[in-house]
Amino acid sequence: MKINVGGKQKAYDEGLTVTQLVAAENVETPEYVTVSVNDEFVDHKDFDSRVLNDDDTVEFLYFMGGGCC
Repeated sequence: MKINVGGKQKAYDEGLTVTQLVAAENVETPEYVTVSVNDEFVDHKDFDSRVLNDDDTVEFLYFMGGGCC
């Protein structure tokens, strides 16, 4: 199957879960990453059960805090 990951189309085996994709993509600090599939956020507790489908669009998001002045 083909999925879009971070704007690039990639080929993966059918049945791939979000957890498996995070590992395959070598996501830095996976415990802090937020994942969206087709513009919908996936809860961390659902990473193991959320199976990706052909033509899904996946984004890895990191929320960063900061200050000013």
